[in-house]
Amino acid sequence: MSFAGKFFISVAILLTLQVIPSGAEVSYSDRIYDPRIKTVQLYREGWNLSYPVLRLNSDEKLLLHFDLLGDQPESYYYTFIHCDKDWNESQIFTTDYLTGFFEDQVEDYRPSFNTKVHYYHYKIVIPNERIGIKLSGNYIVKVYPSGEPDKPAFTKRFMVTEETVAISAAIRRPQPGEFYNTGQQAEISVRLSKVSVRDPYNDIFTFILRNGNFNDAKVNLKPDFVAGNEVRYNLLSRENIFYAGNEYRHFDIRSIRYTGENIRKIDYFEGRYHVFLVPSENREFKPYFYMQDFNGKYYIAVNEGRDMDIEADYVYVYFTLPSYSQIEGGDIYVAGAFNNWAFTAENRMIYDPGRAQYQCTMLLKQGWYNYEYIYLKHGATSAPPSFFEGNHYETENDYLIMVYYRNPRDRYDRLIGTLITNSSKKEILFQ
Repeated sequence: MSFAGKFFISVAILLTLQVIPSGAEVSYSDRIYDPRIKTVQLYREGWNLSYPVLRLNSDEKLLLHFDLLGDQPESYYYTFIHCDKDWNESQIFTTDYLTGFFEDQVEDYRPSFNTKVHYYHYKIVIPNERIGIKLSGNYIVKVYPSGEPDKPAFTKRFMVTEETVAISAAIRRPQPGEFYNTGQQAEISVRLSKVSVRDPYNDIFTFILRNGNFNDAKVNLKPDFVAGNEVRYNLLSRENIFYAGNEYRHFDIRSIRYTGENIRKIDYFEGRYHVFLVPSENREFKPYFYMQDFNGKYYIAVNEGRDMDIEADYVYVYFTLPSYSQIEGGDIYVAGAFNNWAFTAENRMIYDPGRAQYQCTMLLKQGWYNYEYIYLKHGATSAPPSFFEGNHYETENDYLIMVYYRNPRDRYDRLIGTLITNSSKKEILFQ
């Protein structure tokens, strides 16, 4: 499509989008709707293990990668949706937060090369010369087939921050009690010297993510103490305590010729590679043991090639978790950043009583993966990593802290500051 054609389409969209959304709230999350879409990654340019956080009005870029399985490419478009702090669509005009076009076609795509599983690899740069971002806050990038914006292929979260506040934090062992041996607590101080806030107790909201997992996020935390332009979240509160989990399990499938770490064997049959992991062990009651990991993340890489985007193949990975009996009242899932810690049929483990083990098979792109096992009770939406994994206060974890400000005169939530810290750091709060 020509540039002029895109211009006229965008003008039509502009006229359509001048109505502020109304009715029921639309809530968004990281979700893949089309099963042919695989390996959706969104990270800061130059660091593929980073969190999708972008500084407003900076030269920073985010890169969105995804694959479409199959022999033929398809036409995809994308747009950005501004959300409030709770990931509901903001009640503001599209013209308030975007510049340029309001949607654009994904034009950067290439076919896989020399792979058994054929796919097309797509890439989007955020922001770019056609779509710019004007406001801070939470955003959704929605990717959808041409002409079908109401039928997304997937949605993915990212954040745009103003960095107008100074944040200091320390991750500490909780005080003696229920979480003393199993938890970690975030002590946080925020200086609002560059932002005029009349009522910090009601206008400032702090969110904390452990290793980027939204399932157990601490949300809408109110300050425990305010003194002048500084707000604090202290150790007397229980709202900022996390189950610490354990170091993540991992496996290396960068090679299909040689067995990488934690790989038992690699077979080739029915035109596909099949990778069998070493059977997992139950770590729930074992002592803590430090292992270097990526805090639940993964990265795509291939040893027998130069271009990981299109030369990494898709292989079937077999997970096995021995268990003398099936655990009643819930299900076991294989979870990590590679599937957004989601609980779906694709990563749910099935119990085999004949072999006395849980097992799951997933189609994954070559690379290095972190994962864990999560037991989710029926009817629940989240769960701590307790069954099979254990929780240890010594565990090394990342913590992403996000501070939002809702000015009573505004119609959207500003993200005024972020901080990434780690439980192994000995940080000192502002004095």
